[in-house]
Amino acid sequence: MQRLSRATLRSIAACSPSGRRSNRSLREQHSDVVQSAEQRALSKVWAVRDDESLTDFEREMLPYLDDPFRGTVERRVLAPGESSESLMLRAARAAIAQADTSARALDAIVCCSFPSGQLGIGEATFVARALGASCAAFNVESACASALVGLDVAFALVASGRFRRVLVVTACTYSRVIPPEDTLGWTVGDGAAALIVDDSGRGATLLGAHSVDTADTCDALRYESDPSLESHLRMVTGPTARDSLRDVSERTVELCTHHAARAAGVALDEVDLFVPNTPTAWFAAFFARKLRVDRERVIDTYPRFANIGPALWPTALHDAASRGRLRPGQRAMLFAVGSVASAGAMLLDWGDVAAGAPIDP
Repeated sequence: MQRLSRATLRSIAACSPSGRRSNRSLREQHSDVVQSAEQRALSKVWAVRDDESLTDFEREMLPYLDDPFRGTVERRVLAPGESSESLMLRAARAAIAQADTSARALDAIVCCSFPSGQLGIGEATFVARALGASCAAFNVESACASALVGLDVAFALVASGRFRRVLVVTACTYSRVIPPEDTLGWTVGDGAAALIVDDSGRGATLLGAHSVDTADTCDALRYESDPSLESHLRMVTGPTARDSLRDVSERTVELCTHHAARAAGVALDEVDLFVPNTPTAWFAAFFARKLRVDRERVIDTYPRFANIGPALWPTALHDAASRGRLRPGQRAMLFAVGSVASAGAMLLDWGDVAAGAPIDP
C-alpha cells in the first residue's frame, strides 16, 4: 500500500465527563450485587472455559477472576447536564483549535458516536449545527471500531482530493445503556475524542491498514427495549458472549496488525508504539503476548478510563502524544476490535500532530 501523501492526521483531542464511579462507591451502593457478582453477567462474559486448554487471552485474564470488577479501577461517566453531543463538542472544538483552523473551514464531519445519543439516528448533523459548520456530515458506526473506521474514511476522503479538511469525532456513553447495578457496566465508562485529517502534510501519514468483519460475535451483544433508562435501550449479553468475544480478539489482533505492517513494508519489530483499544484490564498484556512485543511498547489507559468503546484508542493515542511518548519519525500501530462490527489496524508514520495537554496532567 502506498502512503497517502495528500492526507495527514493534523491534530487529536480527547476528553472525559465529570462523573466518576469507583469500586468503593459501587460496593457501597450495590453491596448485594457485589456479593452475588459471580452469578451475574460480567462474570459470565469474562470467565475461562472449563477445559485446560487456555488461550493467550484467558492466560492474561486469570489473575483478575477473583476480582468482582475484573481489574477495573475507575470509570468516567456522564454527570447531570452532560451528553454524548456535549462530549463530542468539547473534543471537536479542541481538535479544531489545535489544528489552527475553524469549523467553517471543515469540508466534512465524520461522526462515530456509539451508542448514539439520538434514538435511531446518528449525531453528525447535530454536531455540525452546534459547531456552526456548513459541510458534509455523516455517521459511521462499527461499534468499538467506529473511530478507526472513521479515521480510515477521513484519510481516503482527503487523499482523493475531494476534501481538504475532515473532522472525525467519536463518543462513547455506555452509562446511558447499562445501569450501574448491572455488573456488565462495571467495566465500562464514557468518553470522547476528535481528530482532524487535512492535506497540510504536517501531521501523521497512513502507511498501511487492514480490516475484517467480526461476524462471529453477532449473537454476543444486543440491545433490548427498557423504558426505565433515559436511552430506552439496554445493552445485554447473549449466550455466545464469552467464547465469541475471546475468540475474535485471538483471531484479529495478529491478522490485522500483520497485514497492516505488510502493506507498509514494515516488520512489527520496526513499530515504535502500539495503541490498541483495551476493553479489559488484561487486554494490553494479551496484545503484547499475542504479537510477541515488549509490553512497554503497548499503550494502556484502561486503569484510568475503563472500556470507553470507540473512544478507547483515540484517548490512548492522545495520551501518548500529549505526554511525549510519540515523536516525529516514529511509527504507531493502531488497533481496534468491535463486537458485531469490524476489527482493524492502521500503521501511522508520526509527524507534527497537535495534541494539547493530557486529560489528567
